[in-house]
Order: sequence, then structure tokens, then C-alpha cells
Amino acid sequence: MENTFKKMLQGYQAFREKYVLGDDAVMHHLANHGQQPQIMVVACCDSRVDPALIMQCDPGDLFVVRNVANIIPPFEKDETHHGTSAALEFGIRMLKVRHLIILGHSQCGGIQALLNQSDNDNDFINNWVSLVKVKDNHHLQGDDFAKKALLDSYHNCMTFPWIQERFKAHDLKIHLWFFAIKEGEIFTYSQTHQKYLPLDDNDLK
Repeated sequence: MENTFKKMLQGYQAFREKYVLGDDAVMHHLANHGQQPQIMVVACCDSRVDPALIMQCDPGDLFVVRNVANIIPPFEKDETHHGTSAALEFGIRMLKVRHLIILGHSQCGGIQALLNQSDNDNDFINNWVSLVKVKDNHHLQGDDFAKKALLDSYHNCMTFPWIQERFKAHDLKIHLWFFAIKEGEIFTYSQTHQKYLPLDDNDLK
């Protein structure tokens, strides 16, 4: 653990050297001009699935929200707290991102918690992951269910009126990506083929 902490501090110094020091540094530009990301990512909290690291992005490139199992909830306008929905509103209505990527992954602990709810004693996780519907999908296991959960989140996206409006106007593209941890490879859902295919350079065009 101490070695990891030391590595983190060394990384911070490397970050400052690359992005902060110097008059034309990226962070100076972002501080003076604000953020203008074109891409938003809804990703899982899993420590192995860092969107900026996987895509090798610089500060300011991605607007990211992370939660357990990378779930997008349905549109619910009430007095309770909606962290992911608030992030979606900020990214899509205020920053006006052009791409929304929902990034799932293999070996997802949140999905396993959903499939084994009777075995878990927790305060919040079971209720959160229950947003993904298990009904009629008992035949799916693990990673296949995680891929199906991405489709649930996609359908939930369309319950947000301002997401639906921009999507229908072709001002917003929604991508369903699945990161296979062991292979280090991303697969993207093809509406045409109704299955996940390896990501290629054309998918963000």
C-alpha cells in the first residue's frame, strides 16, 4: 500500500511537469478558457477501468461521471438526490458534448451484486443496481449481463427529454462500449448487427 501511495505522489509530480509547468501548459489554457469537452463518459467506479487512461486522454478531453456498474438511471424529477442525472444534465445541456459513451466492463462487481443480491448485506448497492432489470434475463451470466445492462442504460437515456431531443436532432451520438479487462480491448455495440464488435478508428467519427 505504501508503494502505491509513493507511486501516486510521483505521478502527481509527473503530472505537474507535463501539464502545469510552462507558460503554454494545458492546465493554464483550461483555467483561462474553461473546459470544452466534446465527449462525456459514464463509467464504472472499478479501479481497473479508468476512461482517461484507457483512451490516453489529456485533461479537458473527457467529461466523466463514474458510479457502481456504470448505470444511467431513468429520468426522475423529484426531491431526492440524482448525482448521475445531474452530471448528464451538466454535460449535455451546459457543455453540449457531442458524444455520450456508456462504458461497461468485464468482471463488474456491481453486476455480480445484482445477480447475487440475496448474498449481499449493504445499505445502498442493492437498491442502485436494481435499476438494471433481471426479469426474463436469468439465462445471462456475468459479462453477458453487463453488456445487456448497457442497453438498459441506453433506453433510460431516452427518458431524458433533453437527451432525446439532441439525439433525434443528430447533435448527440450515444455509444455503448464494453471493456474486456483481461484482453485490454474495447467492444462497441452495433445497432446494425445487434451485437458487440471490436472498436475501430471510425467509431467516434
